[in-house]
Amino acid sequence: MGERRGIIAGGNWIVDHVKVIDAWPPQDALANIVSETKGNGGSPYNLLKNLAKLDARIPLEGIGLVGEDADGRHILSDCEFHGIKTAQLKSTARAATGYTDVMTVRGSGRRTFFHSRGANALLAAEDFDFTGSQARHFHLGYALLLDALDQTDAKGIPRMGEVLARARRAGLTTSLDCVSEPSDRFRSVITPVLPEVDVLFVNDFEAEQLTGIAVGRGRQIARAAVEQAARSMLALGVRQQVVIHFPEGAYACRPDGQSAWCPSLRVPAESMAGAAGAGDALAAGVLLGLHEDWPMKKCLALAVCTAAACLTEVTCSDGVRSMAECLELGQRWGYQELSCIGVTGR
Repeated sequence: MGERRGIIAGGNWIVDHVKVIDAWPPQDALANIVSETKGNGGSPYNLLKNLAKLDARIPLEGIGLVGEDADGRHILSDCEFHGIKTAQLKSTARAATGYTDVMTVRGSGRRTFFHSRGANALLAAEDFDFTGSQARHFHLGYALLLDALDQTDAKGIPRMGEVLARARRAGLTTSLDCVSEPSDRFRSVITPVLPEVDVLFVNDFEAEQLTGIAVGRGRQIARAAVEQAARSMLALGVRQQVVIHFPEGAYACRPDGQSAWCPSLRVPAESMAGAAGAGDALAAGVLLGLHEDWPMKKCLALAVCTAAACLTEVTCSDGVRSMAECLELGQRWGYQELSCIGVTGR
């Protein structure tokens, strides 16, 4: 592994049409669109672009499907601009590029997504080739939003399990992220593939769906419950690390008992533009740290700083800056005190 460098990311490639609205309306009522922006969306697109903006200086490569349309051409051009290899990011005439209308409430930054899967629904296990790759890590996302890969094979294992297994056999470590779908599919689609996952990223909602353990919300996040949920996911097969994140912070743990908490930054209200992409920004920070063999606490520190930078713009990556600039935000804004879970500062 010492000779390996780089991160490959595959899955959903999306163009986000971000609309900032003055308030979230009740059914049949009206809200005013304050501004509109087009940006990147989807786990691999966000992750790789964030790594490029962090100035990771490692090889970056994308795998996926886009349509033969303006949005697809925009994605390919944007990847080229950011130094992301696109040999396995193919165009197809069978479907349009996936897109999401992101409604972001001005002031709170809370967002709601209206998504069209498009070409992402056609992405199959056969579209992934790790032959001869010298990358160190492979990231896949989002589970539950990739129709062909979510489907099970004859043994009842989702096809994404085959992709993750092939990546591991080729010498790469693996990570998985999922979408916060309000359904009962977490245990049928995600649990069976966890033995092929080295690093699992979940938010508080997703952790509850996978484990059945109520971890709480906001200031009611319960430290013991979060730690129990993480251990439960390790017991389900995650090989190296579980990362649970929520607006107030993040927690990571490993099978050997090593663990760490890191509160989020105190982002000033006037700097908060939107929360879209914050989870992917956090994942980029963790994976860059792991790629460079950093200690767990250092990985989480970069992760929450990158997520905080992401919050300063309405799109998923426009707010992300160089690694040094993101870490400087931690010095400038400071970290939240999570007294409710016994965690203060860094």
